[in-house]
Amino acid sequence: MGYGHVESRHRPLTVDDLRTMPDAGGRYELVDGRLDMSPAPVAIHTLIESRLTIHLGGLAPEEQIVFSCPGITLNADRTHHRIPDVAIIRADEFEQPYLTRPPLLVVEVVSPESVFRDHHTKRVEYARFGVESYWIVSPDPEKPGIVELRLEDGGYREVAQVFGTDVFETEVPFPIRLVPHWLVAMGPWRKHIAGE
Repeated sequence: MGYGHVESRHRPLTVDDLRTMPDAGGRYELVDGRLDMSPAPVAIHTLIESRLTIHLGGLAPEEQIVFSCPGITLNADRTHHRIPDVAIIRADEFEQPYLTRPPLLVVEVVSPESVFRDHHTKRVEYARFGVESYWIVSPDPEKPGIVELRLEDGGYREVAQVFGTDVFETEVPFPIRLVPHWLVAMGPWRKHIAGE
């Protein structure tokens, strides 16, 4: 669970408290008013996040925005706050300082300390918040993969699971093709990431 939870002795923490946190190089999220800290991502995690942002950003229609690590406040009390690795929103729903409406897509790249959180905890949180599509990316250098989940009746249903050099294809939130292998492989990734 990353560095773990830190609780306020007096009251639940809100997103306003995040602005006063020291920059320790990690990622600060909130879970029911408790601080949930994770270490800074390792290089492979950042590589995948960057390549996804670049690839999806090049495909996204003008009325959508692709973000790397946006802050998303999940409740009206502002005590539940997540920072997914990549998200896509409608351009007319852009907000500052944090997003408060469900993105069209949220992507989490799994790290050793986030396996349970990404596959279980965040799956429930994002579904409850109304995120239409959720991808979980496995960064295994030998066989990277993508699991695509879609919101149905308040929960997620798995619609695709693609690994290695197979082509992942989806129409949500717009037509996307990508090969998981090229999220981690060295070489001409831009040329091959769409499976061409």
